[in-house]
Order: sequence, then structure tokens, then C-alpha cells
Amino acid sequence: MNAVPHLGVLALQGAFREHRQRLEALGVRVTEVRRPADLAGLQGLILPGGESTTIARLMTDFGLWQPVRDFHAAGGALWGTCAGAILLAREVLGGPPQFGGHQASLALMDLSVRRNAFGRQVDSFRVPLAVRGWAAPFPAVFIRAPVIERVGEGVDVLARHQGQIVLARQGRLLASAFHPELTPDPRLHALFLEMSLTVSA
Repeated sequence: MNAVPHLGVLALQGAFREHRQRLEALGVRVTEVRRPADLAGLQGLILPGGESTTIARLMTDFGLWQPVRDFHAAGGALWGTCAGAILLAREVLGGPPQFGGHQASLALMDLSVRRNAFGRQVDSFRVPLAVRGWAAPFPAVFIRAPVIERVGEGVDVLARHQGQIVLARQGRLLASAFHPELTPDPRLHALFLEMSLTVSA
């Protein structure tokens, strides 16, 4: 019998419970990650939506920056949703003014991401999103969403909204500007599960 897939969700702040529920519905064993030791034995890790500056500060407090980088370097898959996509990006634009416009990130994915590009909380919206290779659109929920303004040559653009990149993949890295955990559609979580179980070359 094959072992049950084991994924993690960064559980410092934000919508981590909803991600856990989506993964468990796919038969995945889920660990809520708060400390470096929680990464042991995982095949993939979701960085959820929330407040990117708060999550970044807590990652510093709990000493998670380098362990997450090391986790990816050792073969682990990473998926950043909304704020999590900001944390994955090599360049963050529009950082918080109280920090001089600087936003800490893992700098793993060759993206430039602009914070809150789709507006404030009151500007949240849901849209049927055409994802490349999928027959039916995905019901994407945008809440204070960032936008991917630039991608490197190794990044595969999977979806756009109003011409703006909102879903992209680079090897074992996945970034979505929206909140797939807030819909019942399991396809993106299933895609990340597949990515996590694929042995890197």
C-alpha cells in the first residue's frame, strides 16, 4: 500500500485552516507548520493568504526563513496563495511604507509581485478564471490580491485576469494571487499534491 501523502500548511496567520480542510478532503495527511521541526517528513508546504508583513515577522520570530528555503532545496514543493505568493517572490513591489517599502520574502520564485494590486478588502471579488489546459474555469476569489507583474524565463504562466498574471508555476513552486481554499473546487490543491509527489530531476 502506498504511503499517505504528507503536506504542511504554514500556520502562523491567515487562511491555513481552510487549506488544511481542502487537503484532507483529498486524503492528505496535514501538519500545521509553526516551527522548523514541523517541516520534517513533508513533501510540500502551502504558504497561505493573510497579512504578508505579519506572516513575514512571525517567520522571523520562529526562525523559519532558511529552514523553508532548505526544505525546497531538498526537494519540497511550495505553493504561495495571495500573501504566500508575495513571500515566494524574488522581488516584492509596493512594500509597506512603515518598513521603508521593503517586504521580506523567500526570494525563491523568479517573479515580481505587487502587493494589494487589486485594491483593498472592500474591493474583493470572485471571477471564473480560465486556467491553461483546464476545460472549465476556476472560481477564483480575490481578496486584497497581489498581481504578478514580471516572470522570469523559467516561469510558466497558467492564468491571467484582465491581462494580469495571477497564477504561475516554476518547477516545484506554485504562486496564485487568489484564494483557492475559499472555494469547493479541489483542482488547484490536487495540482499541488501532484507537484509535491513528483520527484525532482
